[in-house]
Amino acid sequence: MADSKTDKPARPAPPRERKGWLTRLRPGVRSDIKKGDTPENLWVKDPESGEMLYRPDLEAAQWVTPSGHHMRIGAAARLSFTFDDGEFERIASPKVVEDPLNFPDERPYKERLAAARKSTGEQDSMAVGVGKVGGQPAVVIVQDFSFMGGSLGMGAGETFVKAAQEAVAREVPLVIFTASGGARMQEGTLSLMQMARTTLAVNEVKAAGLPYVVVLTDPTTGGVLASYAMLGDIHLAEPKATIGFSGRRVIEQTIREILPPAFQKSEFLVEHGMIDRVVARPDIPAVLGNILETLMMGRARRAA
Repeated sequence: MADSKTDKPARPAPPRERKGWLTRLRPGVRSDIKKGDTPENLWVKDPESGEMLYRPDLEAAQWVTPSGHHMRIGAAARLSFTFDDGEFERIASPKVVEDPLNFPDERPYKERLAAARKSTGEQDSMAVGVGKVGGQPAVVIVQDFSFMGGSLGMGAGETFVKAAQEAVAREVPLVIFTASGGARMQEGTLSLMQMARTTLAVNEVKAAGLPYVVVLTDPTTGGVLASYAMLGDIHLAEPKATIGFSGRRVIEQTIREILPPAFQKSEFLVEHGMIDRVVARPDIPAVLGNILETLMMGRARRAA
């Protein structure tokens, strides 16, 4: 009779614990790698193609994806990309009365402003810098869509006026990069008044014989398009930027017709003579420099 001990089937060995590659590294290497070393937003999705892009590569490409999509960027990045070698002097935005109408909302207007300032690092939806663009001195205004949709309010209006006055005082061109959903509803009529004030400021720049150049970026709509965004001596635009006064759906419902697919895009506006040229973001500083040099030549001749 066989021994019962030898007749028992062998008990299977417990499964080996599977470990990730990081746990198999030698202790010295493991200690050098910290959880916080890898940022959570290291990969960014291309809104056009859906491809996941490595953030440092995207930043090096000025936030233009391989598919050609021009992603929205903040004021600091725009100023850095525009001025030669990223060097410029910031012009502080004037302070204005906050929430002059005590606007009733689900969230107090002052809280919205505070949140926007914290997330963008800017005082309002416009930022101003002075420096050289393509070798030409200029005052540059940048509208930041991430600040309450780049909306035009008293703060932005005062900033625009100050930038125009700075351009006249320094005798240099005024350039603006627009990006806005329109007037700021929390300031009511006071925001609409900025359309007239900015128009007068543009007239002062032109009366001084100085160029005013507009670069339209995605999106530029509403009261901004109906005022200073369409008063430039030259109008450039980034590729496929949405540019229009009213929304596409509103227009279609009004005229009861289906609009062309490219309607209100920068390429469509060039074809119909509303803007002068579509320029890719990396090429804008050089193109602006050539334009400013050409437009300032007439002023130099008059001064001679």
